[in-house]
Amino acid sequence: MPASALMNVMLAAARKAGRSLARDFGEVEQLQVSLKGPSNFVSAADHRAEEILYEELTRARPGYGLLMEERGEVEGADRTHRWIVDPLDGTTNFLHGIPIFAISIALERDGELVAGLIFNPATQETFAAEKGKGAYLNDRRRLRVAARSDLAQSVIGTGIPHSGRPEHGLFLRELGAVMAASAGVRRMGAAALDLAWTAAGRLDGFWERHLRPWDLAAGIVILREAGGFVSDADGKDAMLDKGSIVAGNETIQRKLLKLLKDAGHASA
Repeated sequence: MPASALMNVMLAAARKAGRSLARDFGEVEQLQVSLKGPSNFVSAADHRAEEILYEELTRARPGYGLLMEERGEVEGADRTHRWIVDPLDGTTNFLHGIPIFAISIALERDGELVAGLIFNPATQETFAAEKGKGAYLNDRRRLRVAARSDLAQSVIGTGIPHSGRPEHGLFLRELGAVMAASAGVRRMGAAALDLAWTAAGRLDGFWERHLRPWDLAAGIVILREAGGFVSDADGKDAMLDKGSIVAGNETIQRKLLKLLKDAGHASA
């Protein structure tokens, strides 16, 4: 797929920030680390990557607004466009030397997600999509969600709520239900990559709660362009607002959503 001007902007920004992260990943033990919240670490690498992304994206599209993990909301003169950016999804993996982390960049136009890119500097894998143009891995391989329709044969990804996160009891009920119905559950530690891997057919489905827009935005575009279906945990299209997501092909997504709803009702 020949990259558009928009995708070239996103690729250039991600690769430049990725080089910075790759250097820091090689010296992970020497990183300066501060504690932002329970089990939620912010490293010097995270801040450096976000600064690079901010500079590159604002230089290429100076009027666009931004929503970034560390900077928060940055209003632009062009109110119709907004970048949604996570400079380092999978920070805890990164700090422990686990090569499952990514840069995530999405573009929102008039409130609609129209482009997404997820780049893992450790593996040099780039998952990218623009609305209506399909999803691709490293500009070459077309991404398609897995075709399995039986949950019993499916591997499902999730995120485990850590210390300080609510609803541990609900998660355990959901996990028990999915474990009993599926071929296995995986916890990778980077929601953006979980969604990209679902788009690539490596995972058959994925669910998680209490996520932020920058965790989800790029992955939603890529997954949809790979033929996937996605909703919030209530079956609605409010993933960025509610912070919950259930994803897969049409059949698995529907079955997974029902399973999770039943698990939630079982607590009442």
